Formats: sequence, C-alpha cells, structure tokens
Amino acid sequence: MMDNASVVTVFTLSGLNYSLEHRVTLFSLTVLWYSMILLANTALIVVIIGDKNLHEPMYIYVCNLCVNGLYGTAGFYPKFLLDLLSPHVISYAGCLLQGYVIHSSNCGDLSMLALMAYDRYVAICRPLVYNSIMTKQRVRVLVFLSWAVPLCCMLMNTVSIVGLQICSSHINKLYCVNWMVTRLTCSAAAANNIIAYFNILLYFGHGVFIFLSYMHLIRNSLISKESRGKFVQTCVPHLISLVVYCFTVLLDLLHMRFGSRDLSVGLANFISMEFLLIPPIVNPLIYGFVLTKVRNHILRFARFTSTSRQRSDGVPR
Repeated sequence: MMDNASVVTVFTLSGLNYSLEHRVTLFSLTVLWYSMILLANTALIVVIIGDKNLHEPMYIYVCNLCVNGLYGTAGFYPKFLLDLLSPHVISYAGCLLQGYVIHSSNCGDLSMLALMAYDRYVAICRPLVYNSIMTKQRVRVLVFLSWAVPLCCMLMNTVSIVGLQICSSHINKLYCVNWMVTRLTCSAAAANNIIAYFNILLYFGHGVFIFLSYMHLIRNSLISKESRGKFVQTCVPHLISLVVYCFTVLLDLLHMRFGSRDLSVGLANFISMEFLLIPPIVNPLIYGFVLTKVRNHILRFARFTSTSRQRSDGVPR
C-alpha cells in the first residue's frame, strides 16, 4: 500500500507489536474483561427495566448510561480482539465508523452525566417541585436529547472528513480517532475545524453546567442535614462516575496531543484505552452496589436464585 491520496483505502494502526504469546495472553484477558463489561451493564439494565419501582428518572438515566457504555465498547473491543489475531489494519469506512462510535459514546457519557447532575440538583435543591419538573414526558425528551445531541454532533464531525484527500495511511493509535485522521489529510479541513471547535465549546459547556450543579448541591448539603443525607446516598455514585470519566478522557486527550514519544508502547496503549477499560465496568458496579434500591433488588434476586437452586437440588431451606 502506498501513501498516495488516490489509493489510500486502508489504514494501518500501531501499538500491537507483540509476540504471538503476548497477543494470546492479551486476547484472553481482553475477552474476560469485555465479558465482565457486558455482564455488569446488561445485568443492571435488566434489573432497572424489570423492576417497576426503579422506573424513576434517576434510575432511567443510569440505565441509559449503561446502554451507552455497551454502545461505546462495541465500537472498540470486537475490532481490537480481531486485531490481536490478524494484521492491525482497518478500512477507510471502518475507521470513520469506529471513530464515530467511540466519539459519540464519549460525548454521550458527558451528556448523561450532565442530565444526572441536573436531576440531583432538582431533587435536592428544589424537592417540592421535583415531580412537576421531572414529568414522564420531560424525562423522555431529556433522554432523547442526551442521545440525539452527541450522535448528531459526531455525525457532522465525521461527515466533514469524508471526501478529504488522505496523504498518509498510518494512524499512531490502537483505534481510529477523527482528529488523527484529519492530521493525515493533504490540506487543512476548514469545515472539520469549525465543527470540532463547536463540539468542544458545547461539551465544555456541559462540564461547566455539571460543575455549577454540584457547587449548588454541595452548598445545599452543608446547610441542610436532610439534603446532606440525600447527597451522600445518591450523588456520591455520580461524582465517582464523573471523576473517573474526566480523568480517563482527559488523560487520553493530553497524551494524544502532547504525549511524549519516550513512553513505552504498553503504557501508551493503556493510557489510550483507559476510558474504554475503566468507566464501562465502574459505572454499573458503583450504581449497582451504592444505590439502595438497586442493591436491594440484586440481593433479593440473588436470594431467590439461591433458594430456587436449593429446592431443585432437594435441599431443605
């Protein structure tokens, strides 16, 4: 394959220069980790959908956060597992699709976290009007927007790349990223730059909104003992998710733009994969064990399963 704008239809990805033995080990660990992500997120989604007592705004948002986690990891893990067993290449269309899924899932996480911050602000700071604000219809609209906005924003970003002449075929990363694809173009992409800055400002606004919401929540919890209890019980999981998300995403962004070439390949790969490794497993575990209603449902289901198994085995209760 030549690095020529007229013939580049396949990209090569870097970061997997390992021996066969190391690849097999990494493949096994990745299958195990991805299985845990699928199991944990699917279990929490099923619990929330199956229990009518959990059909409240906060749990609906948690459910959508888990669905978004499954969506984002589906854009990375199957291709990564395939790359461990075959040449590390990806088609032009596949590269754009992978970048779109990973980017939109990332932005979707921030949209969901902003929505959850707003929900907790209304519940704790304005409890008397919570039910009138968080109506079923409004919740549906907010959930729809939390999906539609990142999907549309990233679609515009991806479409602005299509048709640009590519002058190089090597992406220095384990997976495709739109910003790195634009760096391979033969000329500056004005439309892509404008859309990229618009998206950055939009999601920076999300971050400011989340920060201000939690400032109000913390101030309110310091004044009221009742608010403090609600904050500890329901906001701590959100804060953990937010901190984990910000840390992993910002670390990858900083490494991608300013990272040192002196880092080992393994460490560089881990930094670039952190937001695909940690948040998708931390979120369902945190919400599953910290939120009382969800934890009680899981414990009841576990006890029911244990009792049913004992009965089927003929063991008395």
